[in-house]
Amino acid sequence: MGLDMYLNVKRYISAYDKDTKGLKVSGIKGVLPPNKGCFNEMGRVCNLTVNGIYWRKANAIHKWFVDNIQNGEDDCKPYPVDKNDLVKLKELCQKVMANKEKASELFPAHPGFFFGTYEYDQWYFDSISRTIHEINLLLATFDDGWDFYYQSSW
Repeated sequence: MGLDMYLNVKRYISAYDKDTKGLKVSGIKGVLPPNKGCFNEMGRVCNLTVNGIYWRKANAIHKWFVDNIQNGEDDCKPYPVDKNDLVKLKELCQKVMANKEKASELFPAHPGFFFGTYEYDQWYFDSISRTIHEINLLLATFDDGWDFYYQSSW
């Protein structure tokens, strides 16, 4: 129970794509195990969803998505996220890590139903630091053609 947050990466892959045997998918740097994704009746990957980042009770980050991506609607629905928005979030997180004493001003905690602590403690800064790392990893891993979606559950 509480605030769970997901940044998923999705891509539709045509059955006519020559590289859809479930082992190597164009647009991602690396190889996926053959049991990842959704397979159609022909045994070809048709949709692939990867959980890019999972947060738990990172309420400041959730508030950023609500304000900047969801137009203020906190309704637990999936919303598309542009790569440029991920860069903006990463830059804000970097600014907070460089100015921890101004965290409450730069990136305030957000209250909510079981949204976790509102303190600017190790939990808060760990989630900010991990967000920087995870966004860097996502942007280095997924080429164009992949779509990002944010969704929360609480």
